[in-house]
Amino acid sequence: MNAASPARRLLLATLAAAGLIASAPARAGDITFWTWRQEDRAAYTELFKDFTAANPGINVKIEAFEAANYNTIVSTALAGGKGGDVLQARAYGGLELVAKSGYYLPLDTTNVPELANIPPAALAAETLRADGRVYAVPFASQTLGLLVNKEVFAKAGVTPPTTWAEVATAGAALKAKGVTLIANGTATPWMDEIFAAIFTNPMLGPDFVADLQTGKASFSDPRYVAALTKLLDIRAQLPDGFTGVDYATGQQLFLSGRAAIFAGGSFEIANFRKQNPKLDLDFIAPPAPTAGAPQYVTRFFDGGYAVNAKSPNQADALKLVRYMATPAYGNKFASLLGNISPIKGVVITDPLLAKVSALGDTSMPYITLAMFRFESPTGSELMSNAVQKMMGGTETPQQVGDEVTTGLAKWYKPFQKN
Repeated sequence: MNAASPARRLLLATLAAAGLIASAPARAGDITFWTWRQEDRAAYTELFKDFTAANPGINVKIEAFEAANYNTIVSTALAGGKGGDVLQARAYGGLELVAKSGYYLPLDTTNVPELANIPPAALAAETLRADGRVYAVPFASQTLGLLVNKEVFAKAGVTPPTTWAEVATAGAALKAKGVTLIANGTATPWMDEIFAAIFTNPMLGPDFVADLQTGKASFSDPRYVAALTKLLDIRAQLPDGFTGVDYATGQQLFLSGRAAIFAGGSFEIANFRKQNPKLDLDFIAPPAPTAGAPQYVTRFFDGGYAVNAKSPNQADALKLVRYMATPAYGNKFASLLGNISPIKGVVITDPLLAKVSALGDTSMPYITLAMFRFESPTGSELMSNAVQKMMGGTETPQQVGDEVTTGLAKWYKPFQKN
């Protein structure tokens, strides 16, 4: 039989999610868990073993969907009164798109007492602005910074850069050895947003974020434009033809040792280790603007676990979500998926993850994700497209700042002129 086209597979998944095509009947005691992490299905199967052992009357069925269209699939299903009993939920604006329609059950310490063991910053990522209520149990803290192939640097006799001035020096020394400093290209728009956040945040500092919140500053601010201008310097340290190098190709350049650094997130660690078990991997903060200045990493919360407000199995679903808010679950989650759980009491045994966690103490928020994904056009859409053009030489840093500010001003009141 010929394989279905990607478009047809997506259509079938969406229809199945909405309950518009037949699916296998649920057994008594079944609850479904929906996720966009298709690659984590085996890990979640293992994660749920302890829960089902303690709750022998409950069987958890895992259903994984294509990540890019996950919110659409979930919203379509929930609007029809269907959907999973427990659903992996996006954070920030991604959560709000679904929660504001009343599709998720509000959570508090009455129905999920374990929420008391989760830091306020993590809960804020899963909180609806309109009512200030939490709608999902946060599952991971992610850090954006530089993944380093230590063997490549050691063989070349080069030290990873810790200041902006050292970037060019390290790049030149590696180039003489036939190695590119930074593996990333700009052909994948969502990675351009991440790339920009990693390298501009250390030049901006927390005061800039506070000024964005009040409207004292916008992305047209000279501080942001100056940070974007410095970003252009990095083009000399990227692969040849970097405008055509996509996310997957950049990963392979790094894993093969043809590039020494991959600018990305702590969520890459488990995947990189799986692809190359011999990789001598490190994770460091991006370079500071000057020696002695703070080296800010970028930190955000990745998503959470929500309960379907119309689930016929709500009591069992809440039992699962309560388990997913415990240190026992968090410990196993960190071990299996290489992610940092925000749950208090989780012990990080992996030395590299422990280092990443410590780096988070000197961090900046992922600005366009945490602050500007609540309406359309989102800051992520605007920034991804504009930075891609800037790195390709068709827009100036000032044009990028103005374009993002103008787009956000359509809904972000602090940017609207009186």
